[in-house]
Amino acid sequence: MPLSCEAVSPTDALPCCAACLCDAPVTRAALRQIGADISRRQMMGGAGAMLGLFAGFGLSPRETRAQTPPRPILFTNLRLFDGEATRIQDGVDILVEGGRIAALPPRGQGPAEAERVDCGGRVAMPGLIDCHWHALLAAGNMLALVASDAALPHLIAAREAGATLRRGFTTVRDMGGPAFALKTAIDRSIVEGPRIFPSGAMISQTAGHGDFRLLHALPRMPRDAPDIAESLGVSALADGADMVLRAAREQLMRGATQLKITAGGGVASLYDPIDTTQFTEREMRAAVEAAEDWGTYVSAHVYVPRGIQRALRAGIRSIEHGQLADEESVRMMAGEGAVWSIQPFLLDEDANPYSRPDQVAAQRQVSEGTERAFAMGRQHQVKMVFGTDILFNPRGGARQGAQLAKLARFMPPLEALRMATGAAGDALAMSGPRAPYPERLGILAPGAAADLLVLDGEPERELSWLERPDESLRVIMKGGAFVARRL
Repeated sequence: MPLSCEAVSPTDALPCCAACLCDAPVTRAALRQIGADISRRQMMGGAGAMLGLFAGFGLSPRETRAQTPPRPILFTNLRLFDGEATRIQDGVDILVEGGRIAALPPRGQGPAEAERVDCGGRVAMPGLIDCHWHALLAAGNMLALVASDAALPHLIAAREAGATLRRGFTTVRDMGGPAFALKTAIDRSIVEGPRIFPSGAMISQTAGHGDFRLLHALPRMPRDAPDIAESLGVSALADGADMVLRAAREQLMRGATQLKITAGGGVASLYDPIDTTQFTEREMRAAVEAAEDWGTYVSAHVYVPRGIQRALRAGIRSIEHGQLADEESVRMMAGEGAVWSIQPFLLDEDANPYSRPDQVAAQRQVSEGTERAFAMGRQHQVKMVFGTDILFNPRGGARQGAQLAKLARFMPPLEALRMATGAAGDALAMSGPRAPYPERLGILAPGAAADLLVLDGEPERELSWLERPDESLRVIMKGGAFVARRL
């Protein structure tokens, strides 16, 4: 009976080891093969589990097969609003290939192999852009956000994303809220929706526009847990330059394409009056420096001149709202080349209902300043872009296009459309390397994204057709794919 090495006396160890196969080449080879088999099984088992996980979320990798490239699409018999010039062009077609605008050939000169789409003499234009949207907050309600299962607001947001796209808005700039997962789901075609440029949580000082705590939560102690708004990623409270820098970097880490801070009070806020100025210039600069290090920029919620001017001095490049700006502030925006993201806040059927006297007064003040703000912005040639800022209002979301149509009372219709197309696309491009989509947006030109609409209406005359997207938008295309085709 053979003896093991351990059973052999020290004096016999050498002969035994020389005779046994413990360290023989054939043994080492066998052990290597066994290890390889085990590793392969582990890898296959792990891969199988991962594939099952992906399949459960609708993310299972698809089999790669050689395919014939899809035929290019030629839109013909159209009138063109390209998003840049405030006029309608005749005599051109639109050639779409590979998700982009390949060319604008003279009418009738497109490639013979292209699939032709006869627009029947209608206007073709870029997909619309809403530069102040809240993807997670627009259509839900506050109770669903703070008192329900955490998944419910995201499911509501996914449904609203599809509705947003079908209203003709192919891109939105999200100005506060945890929209990162929704953006990923849209980009991976898991759900339908517009392109999203997310800001992440809006960064607010204590007692600022993004501080949603009630008075019983004060004072905040170092060991206190974040409040519900912070936990959900709606806002991030930061005081002092160091904490603002940290909050800014955290949003960039999450995937923010630009940052948003609250530099002044608001209408709906409980504890920060609209006239207040928030964040010191040094604190604002901390956010700006963090953004610039990542090649992007900071926007600021603010209404009043003092806050606007402080934000611009700190390097803020996008002013959100600003309806109470004075002429000096508007000149400063123009001189700094800042973007003015302004909304048609009016006391009309779309105004949010308020009961507190201070809120009613602030809302009236903003409404009265809106028309004057648009006039000054046009006079001083500020880079104005369109946004809605709809919050917790499903009915308001459905009126997204109607909000854009209101701009026709302040300026010619095509100028208003340019605020929601070419000018908005230029604003999105300020995200630089953080921009998640490589193509130019908001215009119809060679190389731009094939985001386009074909509409029933005369946009050079009026914009009421925006109020009826289901009827007026005969084609909605995003990235070269038809979302709606009703020709």
